[in-house]
Amino acid sequence: MTEPDDTGLVTRLRDLALVEIDALLSGVEGEAYLALLAAHAEELEDALGAARRRAVELTRTIAAGDPLTLLDAGVSARARDGGRDEAERVARRLTARASAARALARIDDVVAAVYPRLIEVDRRRANS
Repeated sequence: MTEPDDTGLVTRLRDLALVEIDALLSGVEGEAYLALLAAHAEELEDALGAARRRAVELTRTIAAGDPLTLLDAGVSARARDGGRDEAERVARRLTARASAARALARIDDVVAAVYPRLIEVDRRRANS
């Protein structure tokens, strides 16, 4: 998933976090109430599932290994071939890890606002 995809996912989650269940269901009764509640639950579950899958991808990037492993190798290993290629490789890996960590933080922040909405919908579905 690319950065714009993350933006779309985060926007979708933020939009869902704004939905007030009482306002959504206002004036709706009977089968229509249950159908709207189920549809909203499905939307929440789908968005949270997408966030979960993306979080797994990002976590893999973050946990992919220590980019600074050559610190333990010593001067000659780090300076091999002038060290420029290794320095660029390490910089790319650190940048990728930092980007993944920021993306994961954005997703986690908004999921924290959406997940309680799902629990509220589930509670209402169980009591209907």
